[in-house]
Amino acid sequence: MPGTNLTRDEARTRADLLHVDAYEIELDLSSAREGGTFRSTTVVRFTATTPGAATFIDLVAPSVEEIVLNGERLDSSAFADSRIALTDLAAENELRVVADCAYTNTGEGLHLFVDPVDGETYLYTQFEVPDARRVFASFEQPDLKAAFAFTVTAPASWVVVSNSPTPEPEGEGDTRIWRFAPTGRISSYITALVAGPYVGVFDSYENGEQKVPLGIYCRPSLREFLDPEAIFEVTKQGFDYFQEKFDFPYPFAKYDQLFVPEFNAGAMENAGAVTLRDQYVFRSKVTDAAYEARAATILHELAHMWFGDLVTMEWWNDLWLNESFATYAEAVCQAEAPGSRWPNSWTTFANQMKTWAYRQDQLPSTHPIMAEINDLEDVQVNFDGITYAKGASVLKQLVAYVGQDAFFEGVRAYFKQHAWGNTRLGDLLGALEKASGRDLRAWSAAWLETAGINVLRPALTLNADGEIESFAVLQEAPALPAGAKGEAVLRPHRIAVGLYELNDGTLVRTDRIELDVNGPRTEVPELVGRHRPAVILLNDDDLTYAKVRLDEDSLAVVTENLGGFTEALPRALCWASAWDMTRDGELAARDYLTLALAGLPRESDIGVVQSVQRQVKLALDVYADPDWREQGLTRWAEAAERALRDAEAGSDHQLAWARVLGSVARTDGQLDLLAGLLDGGTAIPGLAVDTELRWTLLGRLAATGRADEAAIAAELARDNTAAGQEHAASCRAARPTAEAKAAAWASVVDSDELTNYVQAAVIGGFQQADQRELLAPYAEKYFAAVKGVWESRSHEISQQIIVGLYPALLVEQGTLDATDAWLTAAEPAPALRRQIVESRAGVERALKAQAVDRAAGGR
Repeated sequence: MPGTNLTRDEARTRADLLHVDAYEIELDLSSAREGGTFRSTTVVRFTATTPGAATFIDLVAPSVEEIVLNGERLDSSAFADSRIALTDLAAENELRVVADCAYTNTGEGLHLFVDPVDGETYLYTQFEVPDARRVFASFEQPDLKAAFAFTVTAPASWVVVSNSPTPEPEGEGDTRIWRFAPTGRISSYITALVAGPYVGVFDSYENGEQKVPLGIYCRPSLREFLDPEAIFEVTKQGFDYFQEKFDFPYPFAKYDQLFVPEFNAGAMENAGAVTLRDQYVFRSKVTDAAYEARAATILHELAHMWFGDLVTMEWWNDLWLNESFATYAEAVCQAEAPGSRWPNSWTTFANQMKTWAYRQDQLPSTHPIMAEINDLEDVQVNFDGITYAKGASVLKQLVAYVGQDAFFEGVRAYFKQHAWGNTRLGDLLGALEKASGRDLRAWSAAWLETAGINVLRPALTLNADGEIESFAVLQEAPALPAGAKGEAVLRPHRIAVGLYELNDGTLVRTDRIELDVNGPRTEVPELVGRHRPAVILLNDDDLTYAKVRLDEDSLAVVTENLGGFTEALPRALCWASAWDMTRDGELAARDYLTLALAGLPRESDIGVVQSVQRQVKLALDVYADPDWREQGLTRWAEAAERALRDAEAGSDHQLAWARVLGSVARTDGQLDLLAGLLDGGTAIPGLAVDTELRWTLLGRLAATGRADEAAIAAELARDNTAAGQEHAASCRAARPTAEAKAAAWASVVDSDELTNYVQAAVIGGFQQADQRELLAPYAEKYFAAVKGVWESRSHEISQQIIVGLYPALLVEQGTLDATDAWLTAAEPAPALRRQIVESRAGVERALKAQAVDRAAGGR
């Protein structure tokens, strides 16, 4: 039985049979405050190429009241297994389905949230990948586009937003009716509905005669924290940049951005009605890196209005192209748009996106960018670092390969040819080939159809005078991880080689050579005869996707002077290389700590600082020799306290170091400092101990036994908001007692009552690196429960549990053995197996890194 799954073959067969014209969807949300179910009425009109044939429409609902096909009422037995069977189709068909659909608290379908601040109910939809069918009957696949017209009945005091402009509501009394105009032809997964007493701020984007209404919405309890001017500024910069580069006007009637609660992703590109997680409405001081990340998300979703919504993938195997293009577009827009606050966005891209991609590409589940997506279960676990980050990195390499002008010329032709339609990768490559004159078949085969990462190393010889006699770039193709499909291959790379000289502790680029790297060895004759510079950096400017190693002399200079690069991007590339070496066991965790302690004081890019801080904590928690770990953590905590006290008052660096200390404080003096900051007995000039920082400090005090239930309850009384309730749940789960762990475990595994966000908070609190003895008994419990969780919970909820509660902190052979035994005995579904195998790979890598760190301790 298919359950809620859909195979690609089924989708292809259905697409060959049907052309869907339009949906009329009526939703009665008037009793939403009571929860439970809502009445959904769908009328869909479609044609069939083969009269008399059979097909099905998708629906996930507790019950169906009425099914009428072409005037004939169907028996209720036609609805089974999340499908309604449709037989004896006519050439032209009209289907009416009346169902009672369910509100959710998982962030899938129609999510219902009650704000503890005002007691009001807030709704929003999230449909990607296959969840429009939880709200209305739909042909749930991207290539069956149609026009969608929503009619919504809701409380009179509510705001209702959908893809089309919001109409004036009709009616009197306690409820109103909103009748939305039909959309253009779009896919079901980008339709949207947001309803509740949201508040809005409005503006417009104007360009000549073009005027696009803009809206920003959030809950009233967050309105005081909303900064609409900054959001509108980024949005308008994106409109300017994308319309110029794409040479295609924004294709929808308006553009709303809605900050919604308990949102699983960063945002969703619903056509003209983008939903974003409302953590992007910052309740407390955040660093500039957080504003940059929010801007990137805003631009990512805006780019999707063209690439994804106007022109849509035919099937989910091209999900990578959809997400990779938007990820590339967000970065290039930030880097190039006039007035952008973040012209160094490629530094962030190198430091964060590529780090994610390199990690994902070294897991046993690694796959080609063009993944084989056989069904919906495949795609739901494929929103990964390859789909987003590696794909975007390879697009950046493609831009370097064909040239940016040719790239955007091809993109413009692609939009014009395929507007409102569906495409495959070949359609875009064909447009790029025509624009650039390059044959991209070999490029596509090497980059998109194979898995794994190449390693680039310099090979050079010097004469007695220190001049370069020979220089070559060596390319390696390390074997794919055990269990991965395919074979490692060498690829063509377009790279730059940067030459840097050291002057008074400052590293300045004196020359740059750009070249194509092909095969295992590529000579660079331009460097022969030159005096050897202090640092030779391969892949300078980060044009390609590859792991880069420094020669021995360059590594020595960088180790002592990493903070000396005058530009942020080469620093980020060297930080990323060092972290990659640490993960690969080429650099001991203690040596990475030493590098960080030396380099961070001179690192000005706050995004890089915070990334390195996170990586140091991870290295100490899982890559360090357990016998040395406490010593390393003590050094890190002491450094954090010094940096906190020494940082410029009120600076981003000060806040970042406060958060580090709030995660790692361990001595009585350090914990006393946290407690003093929390109760106001201690102050550090410039440090605002605001709501979010208070929870960070309390979380550490709870995890170390210094804060009890009374302290948590008191803090919750100060911040009895949704975020406060999540933080309190995390603090309770973090307490270092067997009772706290048991209660946390039971609330997540034995019960399904927690919302998606509270569950995530409990899991985060439960997994404490300093509490391995308390966590050890749960390894066995995990393997006993995990298959049942997968079979009984929704995708988002089960994935949180499967990944979040895996015994990743128990870095020992026994964890690997228990995992292997479970994989053999349980015979898990492929998507479940993938999540477990990926988690296992983290423990296996950590064991190897610990051995390297142990050996380094004997030096």
